[in-house]
Amino acid sequence: MATQPDLRKQQRWLEQLRRWQGSGLTVRAYCLRHQLSEASFYAWKRTLQQRGLLPNISAPRSSSGRDGAVGQTPLFLAVAVPAANASKTGLDLVLPDGLTVRVATGFDTATLRQLLALLREPTC
Repeated sequence: MATQPDLRKQQRWLEQLRRWQGSGLTVRAYCLRHQLSEASFYAWKRTLQQRGLLPNISAPRSSSGRDGAVGQTPLFLAVAVPAANASKTGLDLVLPDGLTVRVATGFDTATLRQLLALLREPTC
């Protein structure tokens, strides 16, 4: 008797794999950042491809020598907001993984740099 696939798990992994594709991160870096098992990542990637739900995809090329933590697409880009276009409420930074950082007008640039550096680090 064949077992039915867990559709919630399937959808969760399909979303993770699509996010990884757009992240520019290596599998290792993405899994570390999102606390995922690399073995599960690769197993679900293969399963979803076999089910025809995910096209054959390959890892993004790494431009960093340190464990492939940085892919082709930079995680953060420098942005200059002209004062005339700046909103009174500040701005929102939307990161590749969907996390949004709301920055108030008159923010401290050193603190923002520290926050962004912390967000780049893999979680424990």
